[in-house]
Amino acid sequence: MKIAFIGAGVMGEAIISSLLARGVARPEEITAGDVVDFRLAELKSKYGITAVRDNAEAVKGKEIIVLAVKPQAFPGVADGLRGKLRDDQLVLSIMAGVKLDSLKLALAHHALVRVMPNTPAQIGEGMSVWTATSSVREGQKESVRILLGVLGKELFVEDEKYIDMATAVSGSGPAYVFLFIEALTDAAVHIGLPRPMAARLVLQTVLGSARFVEATGKHPAELRNMVTSPGGTTAEGLLRLEKKGFRGIVTQAVIAAYEKAQNLGKEQR
Repeated sequence: MKIAFIGAGVMGEAIISSLLARGVARPEEITAGDVVDFRLAELKSKYGITAVRDNAEAVKGKEIIVLAVKPQAFPGVADGLRGKLRDDQLVLSIMAGVKLDSLKLALAHHALVRVMPNTPAQIGEGMSVWTATSSVREGQKESVRILLGVLGKELFVEDEKYIDMATAVSGSGPAYVFLFIEALTDAAVHIGLPRPMAARLVLQTVLGSARFVEATGKHPAELRNMVTSPGGTTAEGLLRLEKKGFRGIVTQAVIAAYEKAQNLGKEQR
């Protein structure tokens, strides 16, 4: 798989590392384009890939072009790539908020994929939601599935509107979970547990609970009822969460993130 990465930050490097580790691409098939010289040298030394400053040079002969720059840097990147892409090259964007229409207009290109990955992709446990223009062939879609598969799970959606929704859930979701882990750990310390013990208990509880939902296929409410004895400690804790509006706060957070994602898309037009 011949791939160019335009922008080689945290997520770009995560994809490069995973592609090489899984044998999906060889070092000689990957080129990274970036404006930071020390970053280019680092990637070349660490992975044995080609690293260049000229994005137009980076995309030559490649099948897939991954746009992994910050959205605010995209206009300048697009100026340098416009007219340099072959019709059969697939452009895959992981830029937050940049819609397919904006990509099409800026690049004057039609074979486009928009992806919303998340941070656990850095360890192969990510959730990537993606969509594509009608110009993307089935063979190219299969290449995208393989590429995203090295990052974890992937889900294709026909309608681009779901990307902004996914941004608020799976994209921002890890931060919500991290905050919950942090809060539960701090609460455990507050009642007297040593912090290392608290951190270990909380982490395994969250991991185990998520895997339990996945393994059983049961609704979370059913599993919650299984562990909630009438008049018991769990029932008391859940009552306090409900009284303080736990569900409502989570809903408000997701709605706020979704609205922000929509606004980012409007700003990029």
